[in-house]
Amino acid sequence: MLSAPIGRFITFCARHAYAVVALFFILSGGAVFAGMNFLGVTTDTSKMLSDRLEWKQRSDEMGRLFPQKENLLVAVIEADLPEEGRETARLLAERLAADHTHFNFAERPDANPYLVRNGLMFLDPQPLSQVLNDTITAQPFLSALAQDPSARGLFGTLSLIAEGVKQGQADLGGFQTALSGFADNMEKAAAGHPQLLSWEQLLGGKLSDLAGRYQFVITKPKLDYGSFQPGGAAADAMSKAAQSLEFVRNGHVKVHLTGQVQLDDEEFATVAEGMVAGLLGSLALVTLWLTLAVHSWRVVLPIVVTLVVGLLLTTGFAAVAVGTLNLISVAFAILFVGIAVDFAIQFSVRFRAQHQNGESEQGILAALAETGDETGHQILVAALATSAGFLAFTPTAFLGVAQLGLIAGIGMMVAFVCTTSLLPALLKIFHPPLDCPSMGYAFMQPVDVKIRHHRKILLGIFGAVAVAGLALVPRLQFDGDPLHTKNPNSEGMKALHLLMTNPQSSPYSAELLVKSLDEAKAQAARLSAVPGVHDAMWLGSFVPEKQDEKLALIQDAATVLLPTLIVPSPKPAPDAQALRDAAQNTATALGGILDKLPQQDPLRRIQAALAKLATSSDQIVQDANTALVRFLPQELDQLRVMLQAKPVTVKDVPPELADDYLLPDGRALVEVHPNGVMSNSGALRKFVTSLQKEAPDIAGTAVDIVESARSIVRAFEQAAAAAIVMIALILFLALRRIRDMALVLAPLMLSALMTVILIVLLPETLNFANIIALPLLLGVGVSFNIYFVMNWRDGVQHPLASPTARAVLFSALTTGTAFGSLALSHHPGTASMGRLLLLSLGCTLLATLVFVPALLPKRDIDKE
Repeated sequence: MLSAPIGRFITFCARHAYAVVALFFILSGGAVFAGMNFLGVTTDTSKMLSDRLEWKQRSDEMGRLFPQKENLLVAVIEADLPEEGRETARLLAERLAADHTHFNFAERPDANPYLVRNGLMFLDPQPLSQVLNDTITAQPFLSALAQDPSARGLFGTLSLIAEGVKQGQADLGGFQTALSGFADNMEKAAAGHPQLLSWEQLLGGKLSDLAGRYQFVITKPKLDYGSFQPGGAAADAMSKAAQSLEFVRNGHVKVHLTGQVQLDDEEFATVAEGMVAGLLGSLALVTLWLTLAVHSWRVVLPIVVTLVVGLLLTTGFAAVAVGTLNLISVAFAILFVGIAVDFAIQFSVRFRAQHQNGESEQGILAALAETGDETGHQILVAALATSAGFLAFTPTAFLGVAQLGLIAGIGMMVAFVCTTSLLPALLKIFHPPLDCPSMGYAFMQPVDVKIRHHRKILLGIFGAVAVAGLALVPRLQFDGDPLHTKNPNSEGMKALHLLMTNPQSSPYSAELLVKSLDEAKAQAARLSAVPGVHDAMWLGSFVPEKQDEKLALIQDAATVLLPTLIVPSPKPAPDAQALRDAAQNTATALGGILDKLPQQDPLRRIQAALAKLATSSDQIVQDANTALVRFLPQELDQLRVMLQAKPVTVKDVPPELADDYLLPDGRALVEVHPNGVMSNSGALRKFVTSLQKEAPDIAGTAVDIVESARSIVRAFEQAAAAAIVMIALILFLALRRIRDMALVLAPLMLSALMTVILIVLLPETLNFANIIALPLLLGVGVSFNIYFVMNWRDGVQHPLASPTARAVLFSALTTGTAFGSLALSHHPGTASMGRLLLLSLGCTLLATLVFVPALLPKRDIDKE
């Protein structure tokens, strides 16, 4: 019914070819202007789901109430020695805090004076008692070091050890590890290769490991949303500041950048990496396939121009209708080219096969009219069905695919209009030769016959495959963790992986907002008991428990230690000769007790190193002094501060800590950390489900990931059902027979089930990036199947030998080339998208070229 009007429209456009081309180029110019001025891209995965979702509303509310936790850029400092890490973190934080051009604030959460002063009180009573007893035992040495915090004073304490051994009063059993570490440093210093001595490790032993290996500088960068990498300038400023620091320059400290800002910027950079080269390579291969399909550059060029113009017009629509693309909707270009090229190839292959005089203008016009009569209604039905399949996703809560569905759905109609107006006009202008007998595949006719002959066997095999696919559907896994689609080799992800083993720095936390601090205390106690929970922090977590017992221990130790640690006037720094004299005196003292020491005792090594140092140059002894005691004053200062701890309450927690857990209106936050690594989606889902049973209103990163996965799966279930219904309705209205409608839908369902089998067997995990294979599967599958079924209705006896089969094959090659470029991406999400699109395309092609010919009723096509 529509064939004649479409044919007349095509003829009209061809007769006014130059006017039509001019009109489209004007429209393309407007689309380019709209795209350049109104179209943006965001890598923020939180924008991919609708604000209508309850869990999303809670998540957004958390971001609004605690903005200091959002859009952070974090420096993770990994150091050989803890003191080197702390010094680097301190200097870096000072420099970034002074950089008001790039940062709103920069702070060190683990170096807050409140936490330092009460550091001993956060230990349990038993290890606290052990630490204090060890410190009291070392009191004579600490006292000497406080009076003379130099290598001279250090050597003097070793002389005290020698005297104690000589009199049989020194028990060095508990100090062997510390003395061995000190001996290593002494030997290197005496050899002219001094290495900084960690007094925290020397005095604290294993206790120093409780603070963790990493230091942090947390910043709130000023973002430039006009840039593709909004945090790029701030990240560059942070890197530049870090590289200028002493311990970073000498290689003892590494500074890694991470945080949401860094991860988002890296995501866009990874997605864009190689994009131009991939696009150019893809276009070159597509051009090759088009040439092989239509055998004439006079047809290839019109097809390419039509595709480019259609893509520009669709981009212009996206700029006006959507404005900002996300990491899923940005793939509309690939989908448009992949499907629109099919329309153009179908039209062009049929056009070249027309038996007209291609030398005359009338012959070209007649050929275009006949092509319109033959293919116009087929392309229209394919475009409508494909568009309906995409548009079915627009009402869902998954905004990423909803945007994609809207843009691609309208894009299909744009492609149809371009194929039936601009393409005929360009073909008229370029005037390609006609009557090309090689447009079909005559050699495939025997294959058609064999398929017909063995159709029952083939249908049985495909039926078994379909049953297997249905059985495997429950085994499909959807991974909603956005971290799994990021490049694991990027700096931000490497730094994040360093932190995942520590529950309190894990990115997979959960948060519960309650009405008061009393309720927060109760909820924290309840949630701490949930399986899989490491701890539940609230404001009261910053108030040490059992304070009376701990303060008694600390005050007893302070009575002994503080009088000797607080020295109003320490000795001045020694010169090189004073250091040599001290080294010689200590070497002599230790030499007098060598016969009392075991053969492997570290004091023997220390004695030898001191004797060597006593005869060394000024430079060597001064460098040794710096290396041995550089961090000693800070360690003594920290010990003095911690020994002066006093009782604290919630009111004593400073605002910079309290603001993360208490709102001005009295509402309080409980932050729950998981026990173990939660990078496995099953473990994360179990963790969140357990929490939701206790607190249904819980929010946070872990909840966002799990709930987003559930929302996406529900959205696809709804959209898939709606798409199939809409496609079926369009097919019924176009084909007027339920049987013919079923002939199009059956291979569509089969290709989907075959894709399921491959996903499970390979395996290929579904994620929010590659799940767009579903709408593409619907779009490409409907197009391919419609052509074969409608040709069969028109009396085509051997579908594999027809020009349609040629067009389908080369359409698949061009689409597969575009997807192949995605599969080679360094971005895991994009690469998985490309792989899954290739898998679904292969299944669709198999269903179209083998299952459809076997499925078509025999009485209608086998008439030989």
